[in-house]
Amino acid sequence: MSERPGISDEGLAALRARIGLPQPHPQPPRYLEPGTDAFRHVAEAFGDDNPLWCDPGYGSKTVWGGPIASPNMSGGDTLIGENEVTRLDPATRELLRGDPLKGAHAYYSGSYREWWRPLRPGTRVTRRNALVGVHDKRSEFADRAVHEWTAEVFAAPEEVLSAQYRLMIRTDRRTVEAKGSGGKYADVRIEPYTDAEIERIDAAYASEPERRRGAEPRWWEDVEQGDALGPLVKGPLRVTDMVVWHSGMGMGLYGVKALRLAYQQRQRMPGFFRRDELNVPDVQQRVHWDAEWARRAGSPAIYDYGRMRESWLVHLCTDWMGDDAWLAALDVQFRRFNYVGDTHWVSGRVTRKYLDDGGRPAVEVELGGENQRGEVTCPGHATILLPSREHGAVRLPEPPAGARTCQQALDALVERFAATESGAV
Repeated sequence: MSERPGISDEGLAALRARIGLPQPHPQPPRYLEPGTDAFRHVAEAFGDDNPLWCDPGYGSKTVWGGPIASPNMSGGDTLIGENEVTRLDPATRELLRGDPLKGAHAYYSGSYREWWRPLRPGTRVTRRNALVGVHDKRSEFADRAVHEWTAEVFAAPEEVLSAQYRLMIRTDRRTVEAKGSGGKYADVRIEPYTDAEIERIDAAYASEPERRRGAEPRWWEDVEQGDALGPLVKGPLRVTDMVVWHSGMGMGLYGVKALRLAYQQRQRMPGFFRRDELNVPDVQQRVHWDAEWARRAGSPAIYDYGRMRESWLVHLCTDWMGDDAWLAALDVQFRRFNYVGDTHWVSGRVTRKYLDDGGRPAVEVELGGENQRGEVTCPGHATILLPSREHGAVRLPEPPAGARTCQQALDALVERFAATESGAV
């Protein structure tokens, strides 16, 4: 039986041969030695003014003994981390050349994050990234799909801080097109808001600081299964919000530059540029802030980045859990677009209360963001460690296999992803 174009047994074997091989990240970090100003700028980029990351003097009065960064800043989206691996030997370079599944669609479908230690001001962070899992699946959407997991691990001197796992779903291009996926969002309508709807959103924003747990501990003993988190409102999304997002987060994986630096980028990757109505070359990423470019790309409106909604789920968790707790892990799926004009109500529910394998008081939380059309666009889950009257203050989780370096963590993650074909980590 012949394989579909783009996905073949030979291609999968070639892809799997790359598992565990660290390689340089293509973009430098936005912040080399982030301080409290950077902590604040990043948090404000997704609408969070929690003093734990925004007020330099606040942290000294908490269990952390000083300022710390939001979990959103500790790894991910090219924010921090200088490459530990800067060159590849010829054999490795050849093995990593090209795409073994060339011709297959690639969808950025989900993210999973783990945090083991706080990021403190002035820390020089290093990183390593590698493919850690390749799972062959059958899909109703495209008959055959491949779940491709890449890990990026971040470390401070003598300790590993965090990890980010990125899920790319690879599908057969011909099957997808035959099933007409291009019209999936053709019926989306973004309706004007009434004054009453804006007033409801404003009321939720006004009450947000009062609902932040802050310095009052949320004791593990006081939490029960079924307890609610939020809701937290995010929207209506504006082009301005996209601009502010970039001001703190930078330009992400594409590293978009200005003026002469943009010209240099165009020489390196001309396929990322196309001409606008004035015949001026510009980046494809313009679909995130230019309505006409978004429409030409088949979208009814400008749309956000999945990472933006991930940051909203993190914001929900950290507001609910308080200063003394620790967000240990969070995953999210990006199921639908979030358009300019959309409003998301982000909420959660405690689904499990338990002691983890290390005896740490923990809760599992089901999360999600729902837009004004009643569509859940970003379901997810989180693991939160809480202080306990009986068991004491939060004890931070250990990196996989007790890793103390990025490479040790990557090696352990390869084993973890190999242990399951479900893709669950």
